[in-house]
Amino acid sequence: MTATMKKAGLSTANGPRAARDFAVPGSRTVHTDPRWLPLIAALADLRQRHRCSVRIVDADCGNGALLIEAAREARALGFTAIEARGVDGSPAMIARARSAAGMMRDGAIGLTFDQADMAQALAQEAVFPADIVLWHGTASDDHRAGLSELLAAAGDRVVGDPAAVAIGGMLA
Repeated sequence: MTATMKKAGLSTANGPRAARDFAVPGSRTVHTDPRWLPLIAALADLRQRHRCSVRIVDADCGNGALLIEAAREARALGFTAIEARGVDGSPAMIARARSAAGMMRDGAIGLTFDQADMAQALAQEAVFPADIVLWHGTASDDHRAGLSELLAAAGDRVVGDPAAVAIGGMLA
């Protein structure tokens, strides 16, 4: 992350993250998620192009840890308006994500978490595509057909889990 930020000409003066930055359940593992570095690179690229706002959608967001940490990182990179939407089919995961998002106290970050059918949610996103779509690649076989098209239409960049992509053939 530091090398990516330096390459993009962004400050790394804040040093290591404080323990309070890891208040989101699961956020300690976010930095080992295979999507983390490509996500940071995408955010850094947007900032390098002088973007001040960013819209991120996390399809199959689980407990929301990756999306919440992505929003924090976007703020640290200098974005002044961050809109982040997480979508998952599990009511329990959405409840956890909403609870964690409720702890955020930054007016520049707008977080929403919706329980929804993945295909329908991605189709809704295509109306006003996000800058970045996060994808874990866990769709059931009946949703795989047409899902790559929905993902591509839902955002300018799709950041997927390479292992899931290799197994399911999505986004390859």
